[in-house]
Amino acid sequence: MAHSSAAAARRRRATGPAPSLTGPASDVHPVLRRATAPPAALDLLAQARAGLDEATALDTPNERYATAHLAALRTAAAVLAARGRPETTPRRRARIRSAWEVLPEIAPELTEWSALFASGARRRALAGAGVQGAAGRRDADDLIRDVAMFLRIVERMLVPQPVLPQPRQDAAEPGTRRPGTPRPGHGPRPGHDPRPGNGPRPTDGMPDVG
Repeated sequence: MAHSSAAAARRRRATGPAPSLTGPASDVHPVLRRATAPPAALDLLAQARAGLDEATALDTPNERYATAHLAALRTAAAVLAARGRPETTPRRRARIRSAWEVLPEIAPELTEWSALFASGARRRALAGAGVQGAAGRRDADDLIRDVAMFLRIVERMLVPQPVLPQPRQDAAEPGTRRPGTPRPGHGPRPGHDPRPGNGPRPTDGMPDVG
C-alpha cells in the first residue's frame, strides 16, 4: 500500500496538476477554431503580408505604391480562394473579370474596399511601368496604410483565432467582498457580543486589575 501511494505521488509530481476546466483562463490552454480557409488562401495571405512588409521598406514612391497594391490584390485573391464559386453560365466563364469586380459578389462586406483598390488599379499599372510621378509619396503612404487595415480584416475573416475559456462568474474580483462579510472598520466592537439581545460582556467597564 505504501509503495503504491509513493508511486502515485511521483506521477502527480511528474505530470503536474490537471488544468481546471472551470477556473481562470490562465489555467486552460487556448483552443483553436476549426480552420475555414484552404491552404491556397493562407498562402496568398502570407504573400500579401510579405509584400506589405516589402512595400514599407522601399524608398521610391512608385515601387511602394505598386508593391502595396499587389499585396491588396493577393489579399482579395485569398478571399476568392476561400469563398469563390465557379461561374454558372458559359458567357460569364468566358469573360475575364478583375478580382475587384468579383470580390463584392463573394464578400459583400468588402464592397467599399474593392471600390477603393479598383480606383487605384490604373495608377498601380503606371507606377509598375516606371512612369515618373505616377504615384507620390503621400499616395504610397496612404495606400500602405489602407492595405494594412484591409489585410487585418481579411485575416480575421479567414484565419482561425484562439478561443479562451471565460473566467468563472463566481470568482470574486480583487477589491470586492462576499455577501455577509463585514466591511473594514465595521465589525463588532471588542468586548461586544453581536448576537441579538446580548449587550456587553460582564467584564466590560470593569477596572483593569493588571
